[in-house]
Amino acid sequence: MNYLRGFIPWLVFAGVSAAGWQWGALAGLAASVVLLIADRAAGLSLDTRLLEYGTIAYFAGLAVLAFAHPDSSLKAYSSALSMGWLALIAWVSIAVRRPFTLAIARRVAPPEVWQTALFRRINVVLTAAWALSFTASALAQAVIAAYGMSAVFSLLVQIAGFVLPVRFTAAYPERARARFQQQSGARLDTQEGLTS
Repeated sequence: MNYLRGFIPWLVFAGVSAAGWQWGALAGLAASVVLLIADRAAGLSLDTRLLEYGTIAYFAGLAVLAFAHPDSSLKAYSSALSMGWLALIAWVSIAVRRPFTLAIARRVAPPEVWQTALFRRINVVLTAAWALSFTASALAQAVIAAYGMSAVFSLLVQIAGFVLPVRFTAAYPERARARFQQQSGARLDTQEGLTS
């Protein structure tokens, strides 16, 4: 559930947007700032918080746009824009070698594993899964908005865009650790065979 914490501002935005997208953007901005302040107060490092900083930047920009032009045609594409921005954050975090899942994983993983190659690799793969899901969701949301399809389709895409990577995130780390241990054991057996 730690993975969902970073997305609370996006859920707040989705919920409050029914009252107006400008209010949703403002609520998302407030929620993201509160979460970042709470992390700082808890003594968590803010240097790997690309998701949080990206979220604040998005909602600040969206709030300005939505209040300045509440009837903008971009309003119909707000779901596509949101998912596209999340995809951008995820891809950029991989590109700068700070996968956004690192900050989340460090909440539950012991500090002694944070610098291991396996921990970093797991988080690159997890972030890539989220990035792919966000990218596909953004494209689907853009098509739904462009063709004026039912909000039901948008909701289904939104749910799938989060449920699929959540399920992958729940299962993948354990599989990766088991594979690593199996490969490490095989390497040790091979090395012992060479030295005997």
